[in-house]
Amino acid sequence: MSAFALIHGGGSSAWDWHLVAPELRKRGHDPIAVDLPTEDESAGWWDYADAVVEAVGDRRDLVVVGHSMGGFTAALVCARRPVDVLVFVAGMVPAPGESFNDWWKNTGYEGSGYEDVFYHDVPPELAAEAQSKERGQADKVLGEPWPLERLPDVPTRYLLCRDDRMFSARWARRHARERLGIEPDEIDGGHYISLSRPRELAERLAAYAPEAA
Repeated sequence: MSAFALIHGGGSSAWDWHLVAPELRKRGHDPIAVDLPTEDESAGWWDYADAVVEAVGDRRDLVVVGHSMGGFTAALVCARRPVDVLVFVAGMVPAPGESFNDWWKNTGYEGSGYEDVFYHDVPPELAAEAQSKERGQADKVLGEPWPLERLPDVPTRYLLCRDDRMFSARWARRHARERLGIEPDEIDGGHYISLSRPRELAERLAAYAPEAA
């Protein structure tokens, strides 16, 4: 059994994982969906990481999963405690000293041109609920340099979503190669795959657990 720290993206909440968590439990794992201090104007990157560390407690066999902007936090958690696997899901991979605000230009981000980049493949009622759950995103952390001198030296996977309108598959493949030096894994679904395909996502995440690998 592995513990899964599930980290949401910007302006969101642990609710994003409410369909994935029970699927991981069915597979014998211990999911911990974490609420980051996204609305706290005093919170910096280490505060985000500490929120995850506190939620995880003394659990071992830890897989840390960062969705979208959650990738900035997920990588930091590896500096706070032992981690078996780090997983970026449609994730933003930070560089040392880089802010979230600078990340877009530095990575050569290419927008899709779609108006609905988040919920286009999520059932309408669930998409409406997701929008009602959105939270504010404080500005301070967005301009704060990412504090590590290098990415953590832990086994790392990148799972891109082939139908993602936020981070297109073509762009995400390049991002994983340039930032992580790895070939990404791929899955059907859009940016909020935790809502549109929770069972399939849980299966992929469970396969990353050390005992499965």
